[in-house]
Amino acid sequence: MPWNPQGGGGGPWGGGNGGGNGPWGRGPGGGGGNSPTPDFEEIIRRGQEKLRRAMPGKNFGGGQGLIAIVALGLLGWFATGIYKVQPDEQGVVMRFGQWVDTTEPGLHYHLPYPIEAVLLPKVTKVNQLNLGFRTPAESRFERTTAGRDVPEESRMLTGDENIVETDFTVFWVMKDAGKVLFNIKEPEGTVKVAAESAMRDVIGRNPIQAALSDKREQIAAASRVELQRLLDSYDSGILITQVQLQKVEPPSAVIDAFNDVQRARADQERARNESEAYRNDIIPRARGEVERLVQEAEAYKEQVVNQAEGETKRFLALYAAYRQSADVTERRLYLETMEEVLRNTPKVVMDQNGRGQGVLPYLPLPEIKRNQPAQAGQGGAK
Repeated sequence: MPWNPQGGGGGPWGGGNGGGNGPWGRGPGGGGGNSPTPDFEEIIRRGQEKLRRAMPGKNFGGGQGLIAIVALGLLGWFATGIYKVQPDEQGVVMRFGQWVDTTEPGLHYHLPYPIEAVLLPKVTKVNQLNLGFRTPAESRFERTTAGRDVPEESRMLTGDENIVETDFTVFWVMKDAGKVLFNIKEPEGTVKVAAESAMRDVIGRNPIQAALSDKREQIAAASRVELQRLLDSYDSGILITQVQLQKVEPPSAVIDAFNDVQRARADQERARNESEAYRNDIIPRARGEVERLVQEAEAYKEQVVNQAEGETKRFLALYAAYRQSADVTERRLYLETMEEVLRNTPKVVMDQNGRGQGVLPYLPLPEIKRNQPAQAGQGGAK
């Protein structure tokens, strides 16, 4: 029959009320000065009393009370599996230490401990990794307040076999927290090694001039793509957001000589630009002059041809008229010729019969007409 703590038989281990023994053979208050052993019978009795007060009319004596307590304990144990994932987190569920699922923000449930457990890493935090240099904050453990260079990370060989020191910064976030935590051992170390490899590969495909001047952005973009490809091949769950080139320059031992070479190249480029500008100025002008001469020659040719054709047509017209009436045509030609010859020469009219003095007086009207505009101009000037 079930044990009743209020009955008179002592307890399940045979002890009485006055000198009852616990399950280990000692009374609840026994002891010799040490801490008393917990009285589990008293704990169970008190729990039953609390259940009776909370739920009147129910009998929690004996095995029923123990079952209720166990049920409540199991309910509380299962309730420990409820967890919440914040918007900037991912839930990584582990079953006996093995990753089984990744959950998104919100309320979720996993089997209670120790069957399953959950990790809540921050996945929106942007991690920064500097390669080739260390900032003062990163160097605080080295007892220095200034940053420092790391040549073993920054020295690289370009495509035209020159050495450059390349400092750059990588920004990355967790794309899949489960892969980051379980597929790679050290996320930051993996990103560092992969980033250095990707940058060396891209720098090795470009000449030094491209790395120093006009292709810095292209090199940074190509490095980010190559780095992401490497990390994806590792199934790392890491997303590279940006790669920034901080400094690209030759080693300090040869920087003076390199600067001399750069100045010489700058002078060469300036002279080339000046010559290109002169060529761009003189060639269009020469071409314009050539075009003008060609157009003038074409116009002169058209003029000469048209004049020749006009003279030819005029001669043919005269010849046709001459054939029809030779005397009239000869007379007309003679008069026109004499008019052309005598137009601007002084004229003296002689008497053909020889009477008088032989000279006929006449009024030179054309000369009077020519002299009138000249006299009018002189009068206006006065």
